[in-house]
Amino acid sequence: MLYLYYANIKKNMVLIITINSFGIAIETIYLAAFMLYAAKDARIFTFKVLVLFNFGAMGVAVGLTYMLLDGHLRITIVGWICAIFSICVFAAPLSIMRKVIRTKSVKYMPFTLSLALTLSAIVWLQYGLLIHDYYVAMPNVLGFIFGMAQMILYAIYKKTPSRTRGVLQQQHPPQPTIDSKNGDDITVTVDDMNEAVEMMQLESTAKGGGENDEGSHIRNNDDDIITTAA
Repeated sequence: MLYLYYANIKKNMVLIITINSFGIAIETIYLAAFMLYAAKDARIFTFKVLVLFNFGAMGVAVGLTYMLLDGHLRITIVGWICAIFSICVFAAPLSIMRKVIRTKSVKYMPFTLSLALTLSAIVWLQYGLLIHDYYVAMPNVLGFIFGMAQMILYAIYKKTPSRTRGVLQQQHPPQPTIDSKNGDDITVTVDDMNEAVEMMQLESTAKGGGENDEGSHIRNNDDDIITTAA
């Protein structure tokens, strides 16, 4: 929304007006869907953020710059405001990158989103340089850096087992369930057999004992082990 205001006061920036108008329409649809299906607390929090930033901060910025400033000074101040907010948007994925490093899992950071961020930053950086508008180009330098960093993290951790998953498996290992039929046959079923075998292999390797007989026995059987009582 701020870039719409910036494009209007600078003139001859039809592309920025068009792209940002389309972006506002898409974001409005997204927010409407979120407000429709989100939990009550999430809806209240989102509404407060919208009022505070989209209407409060935007209204103050537009009102003060329109009434108190004029000409080139107004363009400069509004340009800096737009650049600062854009940098904040590009810096937002830092928390996700930290989570990826901590958990060693990329499920929180889709590759397509990182790729789109990088390509968008490259295009807008080139456009800003071509029209000599550094308030458009400058934030996209940071966007390009963060986009590349996300894709590098994805390449590093895409095949790495999740640390959180490993911790949860150690704290809550799969437990067998035993069903008895007629007092004669006892059926023992272990959920997620492959994960259980991997855990035992890791434990035996850590102890220097290699792969134990129990792990080999379980791996060579089916997921369901049927033991017939004598």
